Amino acid sequence: MALQASPFPNGFVTGIHAVGWAFILPCFWSLDRLLAVCKSTTWERAQRVEQECYLHPLKVFFGSILFFILFLVTAPLALLGLLLWAPVQACRRPFYYHRVTPFSPEKETHKGFELAGKASFGFAAANLCLLPDGVARFNNLGHTQRRASAIGRRIVQDQNSSQHGQAGQQSAPRALHGLRHQDDVPWEVSSLFPANVDILCLEEVFDKRAAKKLTEALRPVFGHILYDIGVYACYPPCRCSSFKFFNSGLFVASRFPILEAQYHCFPNSSGEDALAAKGLLSAKVLIGRNQKQKKVVGYFNSTHLHAPEGDGEIRCEQLSMIIKWISDFQAANKEPDEEVIFDVLCGDFNFDNCSPDDTLEQNHSLFECYTDPCRAGPGKEKPWAIGTLLEQPTLYEDDINTPEKLQRTLESEELRKQYVSPPVPAKGCPLVYPENSQPWIGRRIDYILYRENSISKHCRTEIEEVTFITHLAGLTDHIPVGLRLNIIMDSDGDHE
Repeated sequence: MALQASPFPNGFVTGIHAVGWAFILPCFWSLDRLLAVCKSTTWERAQRVEQECYLHPLKVFFGSILFFILFLVTAPLALLGLLLWAPVQACRRPFYYHRVTPFSPEKETHKGFELAGKASFGFAAANLCLLPDGVARFNNLGHTQRRASAIGRRIVQDQNSSQHGQAGQQSAPRALHGLRHQDDVPWEVSSLFPANVDILCLEEVFDKRAAKKLTEALRPVFGHILYDIGVYACYPPCRCSSFKFFNSGLFVASRFPILEAQYHCFPNSSGEDALAAKGLLSAKVLIGRNQKQKKVVGYFNSTHLHAPEGDGEIRCEQLSMIIKWISDFQAANKEPDEEVIFDVLCGDFNFDNCSPDDTLEQNHSLFECYTDPCRAGPGKEKPWAIGTLLEQPTLYEDDINTPEKLQRTLESEELRKQYVSPPVPAKGCPLVYPENSQPWIGRRIDYILYRENSISKHCRTEIEEVTFITHLAGLTDHIPVGLRLNIIMDSDGDHE
């Protein structure tokens, strides 16, 4: 069944939702601005010092009064809007689907794959912290709408359209110039996004306007986009104990047509995380045809796990759900006459492979199913791996405030210690890190994993490169990651 653009079943329900949200928006905006005027980022504070601005206290005082009055005035209208908006969420499908229609269907599939029997596929993942502006400032990131537009522009400008051709017409893999080889894995720290990213998985795109700005920016390169992914209001329906104020924050963009997609909401979130509909999105994409004209497809999955430290049991339960949900999705959507050539899982897992506090998650069976290219074993990283979570108070410091400076900092072990978040010690135990002769890596919580036992038996996977990307310096508190896989198909192999 083809994916529908709107998450609502008909125009009438869409209209009720639009009216309800129009009533809620002024109150929501006033509250957001109230938070934003009271909370400054370190960059804004530094700017005021340099400019000798003494009017800021007056701006905070009068701005707080103004936005609080607006909040009170618009609250009754918001309550009415909530009575219209909340009930229709029960019949809402869990995402919008944006598709750019090509001049011909062949433009979207992998040209030449059916002749060569091999191809290269690029994946990238990033946590963007695109929360409402007032909330994002608690992560030392402001101006959500501007950041969304800037992020989209930077990603698109790094995609080499002339080499990739029209959407989906893939050329030969790019040369591995400048890559370092270690443990048979080519890797690099890059100030640019890798060329020819085929599937982009983003997290914390919670703000709806920011999601639309991202969609508009990315659509020239990615013809298929799922956004506003998740559920709202009472979930499950009629259970008011779990009211979802925010969606999942997941956002996925693909060069290839999305044949099927399914979303699951984690039922076990707690605390502030329970306000958002965090979960898993699974999708099946059409790659093209092989030498025998069989349909060639790929699977990708995107997630964002429970955040608070010390809640390893909750995250382990979510990892177990992910394994089951992915297996169920693939079993339900498998067709007998098709070839599966990749199965990728990516996202912000909110645990790392070096913190003693994350031992439960590090030993989860998920890592027996999926391969983590940066992992040597439970609790042990490969020596070239780099942490992906930055220390929020330092985001605008001179060593990391541009892509080139952040690249140089990440390549220096001594500088990494100052700007990448350190491991979390186990409760009641002193932290000894790193161990003797081991490098200082820091918290790597953003992952791209791949699985081989679920793809066609005569396909072989090779890692072409792993990338730590610094092009979003100053725009998010995470380091985006990239993975490029080479898929070689044995034309003489036995077909499933």
